[in-house]
This record gives sequence, structure tokens and C-alpha cells, in this order.
Amino acid sequence: MSSAFSKPEYARLQKYLQDKFSNPKIALVERKEAKDSAEVTLAGEFIGVIYKDEDDGEVSYDFNMAILAMDLPADV
Repeated sequence: MSSAFSKPEYARLQKYLQDKFSNPKIALVERKEAKDSAEVTLAGEFIGVIYKDEDDGEVSYDFNMAILAMDLPADV
């Protein structure tokens, strides 16, 4: 079962992601249509969605980031 993000939760998650990826340009943006998730942006560009899950009294978050093949470098 999922529930809506609180304002302090947005701030804590955003700070966690900024610290984890050493990038202060990561931001969470509220989704009007889905209160149990937030958009993740990097310097204003959408990069994924983070979902909140509450199961058996435990709260966890799932970050999904889609990577298009056309966005990958040609050769590595």
C-alpha cells in the first residue's frame, strides 16, 4: 500500500539523492496525478520517478530511471 509524500519527505529524499550522487542539481518535483511518487530531475531535465511503498509497516522508495539506447555513447 502506498501513501502520499509529505513535504518533509520530499526534502529528505531530495537531500539523500543529492548527497548519494554528489550532485546538488537533483530535485524532486511533485506529480499532480500520482501522490505516491515524485519526478526526479537533474538540472531541470526529467530523469526518472521515485515511488513510495509502505508494506508491513516498513517504508521504502523505488527509483526508476529509463535510459534510451539513442542516448548512450556510440562507442566506449
